[in-house]
Amino acid sequence: MTLLADYAIRHHWPQWADESDRYLLWFTDIVMRTARLIAQWQSTGFAHGVMNTDNMSILGLTLDYGPFGFLDDYQPDFICNHSDYQGRYSFENQPMIGLWNLNRLAHALSGLLTTDQLKQALSHYEPELMREWGQRMRAKLGLFTAQDEDNEILSGLLTLMEKEHSDYTLTFRLLSNTQQNEVRSPLRDEFIDRDAFDNWYTRYRDRLLKENMRDETRQAQMKTANPALVLRNYLAQQVIEEAERGETEALARLHQALQQPFSDETAAEYRQRPPDWGKPWKLAAPAN
Repeated sequence: MTLLADYAIRHHWPQWADESDRYLLWFTDIVMRTARLIAQWQSTGFAHGVMNTDNMSILGLTLDYGPFGFLDDYQPDFICNHSDYQGRYSFENQPMIGLWNLNRLAHALSGLLTTDQLKQALSHYEPELMREWGQRMRAKLGLFTAQDEDNEILSGLLTLMEKEHSDYTLTFRLLSNTQQNEVRSPLRDEFIDRDAFDNWYTRYRDRLLKENMRDETRQAQMKTANPALVLRNYLAQQVIEEAERGETEALARLHQALQQPFSDETAAEYRQRPPDWGKPWKLAAPAN
């Protein structure tokens, strides 16, 4: 393990290669990279289908996604893997699984670090995940300073979205068009319970006014945090089926659209709510 650890540090963390506490610095950084990665997934509504330990990288990357998916309806218990019957890798469980995997790595590193050192490194996971996720979710809401009320505003919106099965990507994209001096939001008509939305929007609008930022500036920044499109599974399935028939035009168009996921110029066919028949699609991992 020492040879392998030193090799990884020498090639990817050379700044710590000669430090006496390099293993602690190294493992702590792995913990924090993993936390940031999963926070980024959560903010964009992405779920990894097979978060086994062998599919996680010490570089803060992952591989072999198997079945994966972006949320359509906002449902925290969303499962993207057709064989994950118990929901181990459901959307809401992914932060916990990330920490579980890091604990398995900690066991492998027990010959290099003491138990207290391993616990010290692992203790950075939750604070870093929440810091990164909070920063990204405030950006999605157009909040660029941190206030005590922000958590309540975010949780209030997510509760409404879960109750009404709101589309995760489109909801935040529409929110990006909010005019803080308008008492009516362009997002209002997306909700059946208008009274509940209006109550939330009143609090949200009051919070925006505290930012002291012009609408144009805020909207532009929100649109860099809220994609206009994501690779939805039904879109991927459609181009896969066409490619299997030797037709690649649809694949080329979708690939081109995904080069600019934050652009309003993207074709409308990729920015609309998925049809009901498209929501259950779960992409299977290719056979070996």
